[in-house]
Amino acid sequence: MDTQTKARFTKDKANKKITVIKDFDADIDTVWKAFTDSKQLDKWWAPKPYKAETKEMNFKEGGRWLYAMVGPDGERHWAIENFETIDKPNQIVFSDAFTDENGKTDTKMPTIRWTNSFNKTEDGTQVTAELKFDSEEDMKKILDTGFEEGFQMGLSNLDELLAK
Repeated sequence: MDTQTKARFTKDKANKKITVIKDFDADIDTVWKAFTDSKQLDKWWAPKPYKAETKEMNFKEGGRWLYAMVGPDGERHWAIENFETIDKPNQIVFSDAFTDENGKTDTKMPTIRWTNSFNKTEDGTQVTAELKFDSEEDMKKILDTGFEEGFQMGLSNLDELLAK
């Protein structure tokens, strides 16, 4: 398998969701760890030249990951994942929102409900991320931030990390 395959994005406005499918040349436990361990996430989650920096990680149902995307000039864009369901190594369900540095949600931006599914394949692991929005307007607002390009870059960073 080509380790640099691009993620496939499908936008379903009628159902207010984005589906992202990405294949990785790594076993399911390795890919699971890359999505659930803050030390791993800090290495790939943010699109270059940004980097992710964890402030707090409590990976359990009811726990959260509070992190910043740190820009090249040191500016910080805070976000949080609140974990709802964890079924290791098959699925993680969480809500995701922009926040301040203390985890207080920025109500001007939408909250997204993610379901990340991990499936063994013949050559590695396929991750399917389904992002659900409250409205088409919320979905557009997130896409207008450059989400597709940024997440594509982050997933490419993960390809590079897994190749090491």
